[in-house]
Amino acid sequence: MKIKDLEFKKFITADRIEKKVAALAKHIDKDYKDKSPVFLPVLNGSFMFAADLLKEVTIPCRVSFVKISSYAGTASTGQLKSLIGHDESLFGTDIIIVEDIVDTGLTLQKVSDELKGLGAKSVEAVSLLRKQPAREKNIDIKYIGFELEQEFVVGYGLDYDGLGRNLKDIYSRVG
Repeated sequence: MKIKDLEFKKFITADRIEKKVAALAKHIDKDYKDKSPVFLPVLNGSFMFAADLLKEVTIPCRVSFVKISSYAGTASTGQLKSLIGHDESLFGTDIIIVEDIVDTGLTLQKVSDELKGLGAKSVEAVSLLRKQPAREKNIDIKYIGFELEQEFVVGYGLDYDGLGRNLKDIYSRVG
């Protein structure tokens, strides 16, 4: 499959994603059985994962959103830009950050630090994908769907210059 100038091949099927999302939700339900966390999906990429995850979560919870970007094309720019922030008090709440992918961990670390600074009771993260650089930096992610090395992936919310988010499967770049 081609998106703009790059070729992609199927990497993780929609069926595998669905099963992993259900397993992650079950784990969160167990860990938060006596709590009512606030899920905080990081837009844009996590929208599909967050929607599917929250349909599987059965504990009482709220959802708010934050939009932070660090990508241009196929690489992280290293520069974070907060585009949309949360608009409710998160003081004393248990927060679960929902990420589509943790690459360098820069975005997750910034969001986590900001939330802790606002007085969150606890801050954990769930990510569908985690890349090798985040593992090397020991970025703390409590719930992880799939481990990647350095693959550039699109689909299921992930994009290449805004394209490919609507694909049900996840595709990796060829070459």
